[in-house]
Amino acid sequence: MTVHPSLQTYADAWTHSIESIAELVSPLAEGEWNGRTPCPNWSVRDIVSHIIGMECEQLGDPRPIHTLPRDLFHVQSDFARYMEMQVDVRRHHTAPEMTSELEYTIIRRSRQLRNETRDPETKVRAPLGAEQTLETALRMRAFDVWVHEQDLRTTLGKPGNLDSPGAVVARDILLLGLPKVVAKSAGAPVNSAVVLDVHGPLEFMRTVRVDADGRGSLDVAPSLGPVVTLSMDWETYVRLACGRVRPAAVADRIKAEGDQELADSILQHFAVTP
Repeated sequence: MTVHPSLQTYADAWTHSIESIAELVSPLAEGEWNGRTPCPNWSVRDIVSHIIGMECEQLGDPRPIHTLPRDLFHVQSDFARYMEMQVDVRRHHTAPEMTSELEYTIIRRSRQLRNETRDPETKVRAPLGAEQTLETALRMRAFDVWVHEQDLRTTLGKPGNLDSPGAVVARDILLLGLPKVVAKSAGAPVNSAVVLDVHGPLEFMRTVRVDADGRGSLDVAPSLGPVVTLSMDWETYVRLACGRVRPAAVADRIKAEGDQELADSILQHFAVTP
């Protein structure tokens, strides 16, 4: 049990998801580690490498000294380059090397979380040499491992945990990006409202209200006259918001009512993850 209850929620979600990942990949044959995942340009091995690398950074381990190949054309930004380093350095690791490092990393991180005594507002390491609070760091790790767990489940044909503790963390983080999508990226008119109605393992309804200055805000109260209502299942929402699929590929799973042009624009800008 961590000292601060605000950290415990995220620690529990992280533990549930990362142990699920270990269970998913431990029986995989060597060739299965090369399977393509919904996460753009990353294989099963790449996702596990990323998770190991990010957890090692939270442990304070030094980043690997490694030069990225020049033919990684999907690496187009400093952020992508930063993330790719921990992945590429493990691209030739064998299945036993991957599972053993993952298991050891989980043991180390679990011990760190059990013994955590720092205040949630303590500044800790973040990507690209930045800093973030301990609470933010753990929340983002819980989110990241749950999303990647779903990537692996899709590739391996083993659906599950769509209503796990990590799913709840992911819902709250993804919804934070919705007002910007609606008000700024899609350009919803001022003094309007857009309703998102999600069903399935995790059910919720949220309204994005755009004020007179064009700023969007999230509201749990429904709107009586929304300019657009988007209805979809939870898995589709996650895949769209995380950039795992384009709207056209899941059009049969989305119901859009109201201004169709605005609905299309919202869906085209739906992805909120880097």
